[in-house]
Amino acid sequence: MSLDGRTAKVEKINEVTSEETPRVATNLKELNRVLGGGVVPGSMVLIGGDPGIGKSTLLLQVSGQLAHEGRVLYVTGEESATQVKLRADRLGVGNDEFYLYPETDMTAIKKQIDDLQPDFVVIDSVQTMQEPDVTSAIGSVSQIREVTADLLQIAKTNNISVFIVGHVTKDGAIAGPKILEHMVDTVLYFEGDSNYKYRILRAVKNRFGATNELGIFEMRDGGLIEVANPSEIFLEERLAGATGSAIVVALEGSRPILVELQALVTPTVFGNAQRTASGLDRNRVSLIMAVLEKRANLLLQNQDAYLKAAGGVKLDEPAIDLAIAVALASSYHDKESRPSDVFVGEIGLTGEVRSVADIEGRLKEARKLGFKRAIVPKNNLNGIELPAGIQVIGVATLSEALALALD
Repeated sequence: MSLDGRTAKVEKINEVTSEETPRVATNLKELNRVLGGGVVPGSMVLIGGDPGIGKSTLLLQVSGQLAHEGRVLYVTGEESATQVKLRADRLGVGNDEFYLYPETDMTAIKKQIDDLQPDFVVIDSVQTMQEPDVTSAIGSVSQIREVTADLLQIAKTNNISVFIVGHVTKDGAIAGPKILEHMVDTVLYFEGDSNYKYRILRAVKNRFGATNELGIFEMRDGGLIEVANPSEIFLEERLAGATGSAIVVALEGSRPILVELQALVTPTVFGNAQRTASGLDRNRVSLIMAVLEKRANLLLQNQDAYLKAAGGVKLDEPAIDLAIAVALASSYHDKESRPSDVFVGEIGLTGEVRSVADIEGRLKEARKLGFKRAIVPKNNLNGIELPAGIQVIGVATLSEALALALD
């Protein structure tokens, strides 16, 4: 038997039908983008995140919207029906096709699914569910594996879309066996600081769409509100005239966003210089500092360096290298870069500035936000149509880019 309940057979690849997978769109366009266009029937989506970040709030809102498209069964193992109802009232969620079921026993849950025949099932959370036939404790590796396997069979056999909430460990990974992420169709991480209002929904695995897509939400008293233009959020509190600041057009999935990278370089008072990064890969920062010292004559070995991506976003792509270097050099020389400049480019160990993906999309986003000049890799300018209203300068080396940025 195949996962969808049909008998498997050998077929010629040319005779296999490849119909477009139907999707159910929610009212949250940011969620639809991260999922690849909407909810795929029969799919299994795992959402992980820190406690209190808003996972249950997101799924409660989505469940209320999906209840207009089909029947929803919301299984809660952490709260009573009354507690969920109180939050649903606050969010304005309610529908005759929206069913609550406070239960942790998988045998009872499977029976309810058979009786109710829902189109969508939400499990909050997978770590609280229990298989009676498994003798280990709730939340153990074997319990999580068996619960997930049961839910996967339910999703594929009955064409039910299943959402499961997963807790994360102190290291930020979803708790339980790694096979949990391999079994599901889509893995989403809900990120952000519970002390701040913005939340980031990131796809790290998606069988029905692109990975590393990004959705931005704002947490309010009435629930999560999607943010249509995240670039404005990441730049809204930028301090005019500050040194150690550079703007990069980063690519998150298919979406270009503008983020301010900040650097503070100061003489060390200890024997070993400190390297601290928030929202950036510390190894990448160390590598770029080594290139700056060797190729741009910046004496950084006796300097502490602190870097962060403003707004709480996490960036990890080669195109941010040049902006990191400009921010470091700006702080080191105590000389500001132009506030209307953006920087895009990968830096090689020999000091060259290497080309990056989707330079046209990045430039259009920068122009839309009112930036006047973009310093980009020279090789990226071959055969592309430059957008009007922004000056684009191609550079081949790091030294050339720094001379332009800090002129």
